[in-house]
Amino acid sequence: MPMDALCLSAVLAETAKKIVGGRIDKVYQPSRDEVLLHIRGTDGPCRLLLSANPSRARLQLTNLPRENPAEPPMFCMLLRKYLVGGKILSLHQPPMERLAELDIEATNEMGDKVRRRLILEAMGRRTNLLLLEGEGRIVDCLRRVDGDLTQARPLLPGLFYQYPPVQPGKQDPSALTRETWDSLLAQSKGDIPADRFLLDHFLGLSPLIAREVAFEALDEVDAPVGRDPEKLGQKLTALLERVAGGQVQPTLLVRQGQGVDYSFRPILQYGPETESKSYPTFSALLDDYYQAKETTDQVRQKGQDFLKSLTHARDRLVKKLAMQTEELARTKNRETDRIYGDLITANLYRMEKGAKVLRAENYYEEDCPVIEIPLDPLKTPQQNAAKYYKNYTKAKTAEKMLKIQLEKGEGERAYLDSVLDSVSRAEGDRDLEEIRQELMETGYLRRRGKAKEKMKRPATKPLEFRSTAGLRISVGRNNLQNDRLTTKQAGKWDYWLHTQKIHGSHVILWTEGGPPDEQSLQEAAMLAAWYSQGREGKKIPVDYTPVKFVKKPAGARPGMVIYTTYQTAYVDPDPKLAEKLKA
Repeated sequence: MPMDALCLSAVLAETAKKIVGGRIDKVYQPSRDEVLLHIRGTDGPCRLLLSANPSRARLQLTNLPRENPAEPPMFCMLLRKYLVGGKILSLHQPPMERLAELDIEATNEMGDKVRRRLILEAMGRRTNLLLLEGEGRIVDCLRRVDGDLTQARPLLPGLFYQYPPVQPGKQDPSALTRETWDSLLAQSKGDIPADRFLLDHFLGLSPLIAREVAFEALDEVDAPVGRDPEKLGQKLTALLERVAGGQVQPTLLVRQGQGVDYSFRPILQYGPETESKSYPTFSALLDDYYQAKETTDQVRQKGQDFLKSLTHARDRLVKKLAMQTEELARTKNRETDRIYGDLITANLYRMEKGAKVLRAENYYEEDCPVIEIPLDPLKTPQQNAAKYYKNYTKAKTAEKMLKIQLEKGEGERAYLDSVLDSVSRAEGDRDLEEIRQELMETGYLRRRGKAKEKMKRPATKPLEFRSTAGLRISVGRNNLQNDRLTTKQAGKWDYWLHTQKIHGSHVILWTEGGPPDEQSLQEAAMLAAWYSQGREGKKIPVDYTPVKFVKKPAGARPGMVIYTTYQTAYVDPDPKLAEKLKA
């Protein structure tokens, strides 16, 4: 759900305990819509994320690592200038508004203490992040809003900031009186759904919470408000009192193993098909809920420049392979051409000039049945025979060449599939940059001009894990890493693991010169299954063997190896194990 005012108030109450009184040490802007503050809090260092992404607007403490761009954006540099070293005095929210406000005491260029505010407006497509001077003048904002677009409230540097206008006709439910409630009921039709009544007349409620209040009061999410308006009002008041009193429970809604929504309380309206999973903190809940979604979106946005080329190349290759397969099937009929040539040669004395068909006994079959051989009337008998012999020879040569081309094409398709698999598991800019570099080296992307070359970053490191027995396990993020791990870094007695006939990462179990224990092998195999295209399946076959039996053929594409003397384990991919063993 979008973070409504009630959920935001619960998150802010949790967050304020950690950051109020702390100092801002560093400011980063990992993406266009996100700002990350590193804070020295009273209970130790913490990181505060302010996301102004319209579909993921929120404020939260986070433990997830975020990759920063090589050059910080201008808004990030501005925040560093105005906020680094500042002390957080308060974190608060205007009543029932999707707005979070940080009051910060910082110093100006003269060394004098000044008050500044950082405001997150978490309001759907109008989500924004603004920096204000003490008197309320806008220093700058993440998204500047010209007066031509919205005359009511332009947001530009130098203008005085105003809170968003209150939606007309809506009441603050925390200030609700009996007279107001009765008046609203009198104005509404009794058959209007209760959740729609709540959304139309009160601020700060999301559709999810409005339906839950209606369900709790009337046993149905779409029950009419006239069924029991008294009980509906009581349930709404009780909900607001619990939130105000801090009686909240961070809850993730899980359906078919996937997080589909979250709230500040258990949700019962969906029945047994949706589980309400409790979390100890909102920061842990929001990290879990948004991690996979953000990674997928970042890969889609930042990798779209080469994903389109990569997908187009694969689709074109698939069509080419289909055509070559059909052509190869046609070469199987070449023996007929040879037989026709032989029969024409054997029956030259019987052929007449200008004939279109030769009827002759086929002595290649039992009983020598009479067959009809098509002829070109403009050619001599010898030329007709030569034509069939030529077709036979051409088909024979084509079969040989087509088999070579199909084998090469299948290898190329397997390589492109492996790159697409690497892209699906990329976790940031560096992963995508390595994949882009790989595609340039293999000729699928053009090399950048000198003017476009960016500062070269150090290569990313493989994913690192520790088995229960303490052995190190490395998992390649892409084909270039797979090659480095397997052919350059791993020792000949370390163990190499890979899913059988399924694209995935190379996994190295570092044995430190001794034989690996069975549990470590099992765990490494489960990691190989999880970091592969088979991660959604069961009983995935994973081959494993000492590295000395793994070879890279000369001229092979990145990530392509051959291996012998291996064993196979059948394991179930387990994301919880990957999280547990992460180093």
